[in-house]
Amino acid sequence: MIETRPGMRAGRMTTREMVTAALLAALLMSVAYWNIPIGVVPVTLQVFVVLLAALILGPVAAGAALAVYLLVGAAGIPVFAGPAGGIGVLAGPTGGYLIGFLMGVVLGALVRTRVRGLVGDVIAVVVVLTAIYLVGWAQLAAVVHLSAGKAFLVGVAPFLALDVAKAVAAVAVANALRRAGVGLG
Repeated sequence: MIETRPGMRAGRMTTREMVTAALLAALLMSVAYWNIPIGVVPVTLQVFVVLLAALILGPVAAGAALAVYLLVGAAGIPVFAGPAGGIGVLAGPTGGYLIGFLMGVVLGALVRTRVRGLVGDVIAVVVVLTAIYLVGWAQLAAVVHLSAGKAFLVGVAPFLALDVAKAVAAVAVANALRRAGVGLG
């Protein structure tokens, strides 16, 4: 059973968690507009928001935030990088990264609920980034018909250093938010 708070049953979210999840979904949608196209995969602040969601929400609320984002984008609303929207984006070269956002945020939040403190934060961000990269890399290679090595060079390697910086920033912001009473302690 996954608990979002001690003593709560699985699947239940507090009002604060619902509001925080909604705000993070809206933030994720808005940062997609600020992107730097450097090839097939653009640079955005979306990874930062996904990391932040994993660090301050439980797995149910974090998953809900990302599911809302993906559903809004799949419905054709231009909330994906570009800006773009529609099922075609999810099936396209960058769709794996978007699906990886959902997988990563749930797994990272689950880790963060089990392992607290800086160690939990570090493990959570590594889990989130790994999920994003693995799913994104695989779909990029398949859709664009690239070898695994070429897909890694195009869809993972250029982002590693920047995403580590985003992870450090997300941990710092999450700690400040938790001190202010937002999110999991």
